[in-house]
Amino acid sequence: LLWCVTVNLGLSVFEFAAGVISGSVALMADAAHNTNDAAALLIAYVARKISRKGADEQYTFGYRRAELIGAMIQLTALILVGLYLVYEAVRRFFEPEPLLGGWIMAAAGIALFVDVVTAWLLWAMSKGSLNVKAAFLHNLTDAGASIAVLLGGAAILWLDWIWIDPVLTLTIAGYILYMSLGMLRKTARILMEGTPPNLSLDEIKETFQAVDGVESVHHLHVWELDENH
Repeated sequence: LLWCVTVNLGLSVFEFAAGVISGSVALMADAAHNTNDAAALLIAYVARKISRKGADEQYTFGYRRAELIGAMIQLTALILVGLYLVYEAVRRFFEPEPLLGGWIMAAAGIALFVDVVTAWLLWAMSKGSLNVKAAFLHNLTDAGASIAVLLGGAAILWLDWIWIDPVLTLTIAGYILYMSLGMLRKTARILMEGTPPNLSLDEIKETFQAVDGVESVHHLHVWELDENH
């Protein structure tokens, strides 16, 4: 994870510089997204370390849910980034700027390579952890964004489609917001010990009451365990 943090920070600096040179808001937005990813990965690393601590007198259930808190922080930050991308894209529709397609393609190509390698490394650690899975989602969306920006750069270079830059930005932002809100709802439900959406309390109660010797069932509580349990 620490290696991924370092690589993503380096990529962010490179993409932002290339975005300034080329005038691409999509590239600069992707740089901002990568910066958020680096912070998210750092949070994931710290949360993962904390979650492995055993139970003590202060936290008798242990520290496993620290990873869920890390996931909440990551996803909230990612939603804010998505909203910022929407703002920048709309602004560019009204204030278009000249773009350098060659620079956009080169930067997006390098970003795509880094995103794929980072996502591959995180995939091995994402099983059984919503926290690391959230970090993996970050880099997966980055890879998709890099492909879109790469194709957009080609369209700008050869077809002079300046409008493609804010369109791509809106598309990336919409995907980020859709995926992040879904995972945020799931993470919040687990933290709040909510009833899993596919279960019915009435059916569970009826099943218990059908057992011989059981007279009544009351104060029934059902909650969803995080993937570490």
